[in-house]
Order: sequence, then structure tokens, then C-alpha cells
Amino acid sequence: MEQQIAELTEKIAALEAAQGMSGTINSEIFYWWCTALMIAIHAGFLAYEMGASRVKNVLASGIKNILAFAFMVPTFYFFGWYIYLAFYNGFIPAADGAAGLPWDLSMGPNLTDNATGIFWAAFTLFAATTASIFSGAVIERIQTAGFLILAILLGSVVWILGGAWGWHPAGWLTVKWGYHDVGAAGVVHMVAGFFALGVLINLGPRVGKFNADGTANAIKAHNIPFTITGLMLIIVGFFGFLGGCIIYMPGEQWINIYGQPTTLSAFAFNTLMGMAGGIIGAWVKTRDPFWMMSGALIGIFCAASGLDVYYPPLAFLLGAFGGFVVPMVAVQLEKFGIDDAVGAFPVHGIGGLIGVVACGIFASGYPNVIEGAPPVNFFGQVGGAIVMGLLGFIPGYVASYILKVFGLLRVPDHIQEMGLDIVKVPVEAYPENFIPGPVNTTDPVPTPAE
Repeated sequence: MEQQIAELTEKIAALEAAQGMSGTINSEIFYWWCTALMIAIHAGFLAYEMGASRVKNVLASGIKNILAFAFMVPTFYFFGWYIYLAFYNGFIPAADGAAGLPWDLSMGPNLTDNATGIFWAAFTLFAATTASIFSGAVIERIQTAGFLILAILLGSVVWILGGAWGWHPAGWLTVKWGYHDVGAAGVVHMVAGFFALGVLINLGPRVGKFNADGTANAIKAHNIPFTITGLMLIIVGFFGFLGGCIIYMPGEQWINIYGQPTTLSAFAFNTLMGMAGGIIGAWVKTRDPFWMMSGALIGIFCAASGLDVYYPPLAFLLGAFGGFVVPMVAVQLEKFGIDDAVGAFPVHGIGGLIGVVACGIFASGYPNVIEGAPPVNFFGQVGGAIVMGLLGFIPGYVASYILKVFGLLRVPDHIQEMGLDIVKVPVEAYPENFIPGPVNTTDPVPTPAE
């Protein structure tokens, strides 16, 4: 009898161990595919920006985006992940950040660690997303070297510092102010959007964008269908992005980034409702398919901070509000003489701002799981939005000003007029017999070759 009990106990222990390992593997698989899906974001940004460029700048815009992705991976490995783990209390690093140093045992193949590499990969793709957001704003006139310096600063330093403050479960914004931003409206979109604004002020507009009296010319995208398709791909990738914002707990309920219980169902309801609201709001305001698909993104951002708690019709209304309002912000930005080629600041910066502040209105009182920390509240969200805006804008403005002083920011005007592809790219975007349509309001219609 004792032997049978011992055998049964051994079998139960083996089953429990197998179940535990199965949960670990399932968690690892989940984030593996979230990361893979997020690559669609960058395929989308690639199509989006190349389509939004004129024919003479198509490949230069694409190369810039590809390089941003490539440089983000090693820089986030060597110091970005460390910043997230070490700087959650502010600017003074915590000792437990050492786990993110590149020589730590967790930062490589380790059969006892199924988590670090997969979370690092997801966060690296978040970092690359911030660089791609910024990338679209500055197409057709930024130098590659200057762009890469700024992209690395944004993706592997600035945004992840905001992530440490407002996404880390012990981040000071959460612990002290009750900041809530599960879908990264502030820590990703506001930071990247306001960073782009800081750069744009120093970069200046594309040649031909503004007349001597300050009025703006429309610089037309060479391939709007390509741009719209790219925007749809970004939305596909955002389902991976938002999946990476939720924590898989083997044998337990999902939790959000702050440790509060949630479900993928909540994210599904509110992501789709916000997206639909954004499309409809932008359609009502503009009738422009470019803004309709940008509105889909705006709608997601406007609901992003409270995806885990909103009633879905509220997410729809927030999305519709953002989709209607943000195109007007883009018009005002142009009146101030700022040339944001794809509306990155209005879409991400203002869309993210609406999302963060809305959470303080509609999710106020939602409890924090950290003992003694305040619940979600309006003032914490407004304060968090201010922090995220300044965290993006100040480094973007200062770094781009320094690059401008050293002549590393802007492509010379005569090269802009020739086209960046002619000067910087060894291949052509289109066959030699391709005849493009007008690429600017002032461009003559080309005569077809006989």
C-alpha cells in the first residue's frame, strides 16, 4: 500500500511538473507570435511611407525605415532593456536593472529562463514602432545619419524610459500617481509623436511645401493605394502589439501590464470598436481614404489606455471623436509652418493624448494592485500625459538642434529638388518606362515617351 501511495504521489508530481512546463511553453509561444505579428507594423510603415513619398524619394524613404528597424535590435539589446529594468524610479538606476545588462546570464540561451528573450523581443518591436512613427514625419528631407541617431535615441532610450516610468509595474508614475496606460497611448504614441514634433521644428519643411507668404502647397503622395494598404497592415500588426501589452499567466487569469486582471476579450472588444469609430469619425470629417485609415489608428490610440476596462460603445465614441478632431489638428499644424509629411504628430501625439486623458475621466477610481498606490485618477492621467509629452519633445528638439548645428540633419535643398533616390540609392524604384503622374501641385504633367 505504501509503495502504491509513493508511486501515485510520484505520478501526480510528474503531471504537475508537465502541466507547469506546458503553461510556460504556451506563454513563450504566445509572445513569440505577438512579436512576429508586430513585424507587420513595420511592413505597413514601409509601404505607408514609400507610398506617401514622391517617385524621386521612394527608396530613400524605404531604406531609412529598414535601417531604423535594424539598428533598433542591437541598441535595445545593449542598453534599451537595461533602461526599462533599472530606471522605473526616475533617473537613478535600481540595482535589479543588472538583469538587463548584456553580459547577464538571462540575456542569452538559458534553459532555465523561458521569459527574458521573448519579452525583450516584444519590447524591441515596441521600440522599433516608435522609430517608425517618427520616420514618417520626416520623409524626403532628413539625412540618413541624423535620422539613425535620432531613431536610436527615441527607440532605445527615450521611449523605454517612459516605459519604465509608466509601464513597469513598479514605475513611479503608476505607484505615485496611479497612471494607467495598458495600450501604450502615452508611453509609445505620445512620446514618439511629440519627439517627431521637436525634430520637425528644427528640420524645416520640404522644398516647395510653403510659399513666400506662408501658404502651403499640397505635396502629393505618388501612390495613395500603397499608403492605405500600409496603414491597414499597421492595424494588423497592432493586434500583436496589444497582445504584447497583456501578461499570460499559466493556469490563471490574464493580467495587464500593471498586474490587474483582464482578458483578451476586453482588448478585442475595445480595439475593434475604437478602430471602427476612428474610421467613421475621419470619414465624416474628411471623406479622404488616407485619413479614414489613419482614423482607424487614431481610434485605437484614443481607447488604448483603458482597453482593459472600457464599455465597448465608449471605445467607439472615443475613436469617433479622435477620428473627427485629429485631421483638424493636422490642418492647424500646417498653418504654423510645420511640415509633418504623414501627420505623425497629430495621429500619434494627439491621438495618444486623448487616450491618456480619457482614461482619467472614464476609468477614474479603478484600483491599483500595488498596496498604497492611488487608483486611476484624472490628475494622474493629465500629469502622466504632460510627462510623456515633455519626455518626447525635449530630447527630440535638443538632439535635432545639435545635429542641425553640425550639418547632419537636413538634406541640402538642391539634392531635395533632384530627388534623394538619385543621390543616395544605387537602384531605381520603378522600370525605366514608368511615367509617374504629377508629384506636386507645381509639377508639370510629364509627356509620355514615344
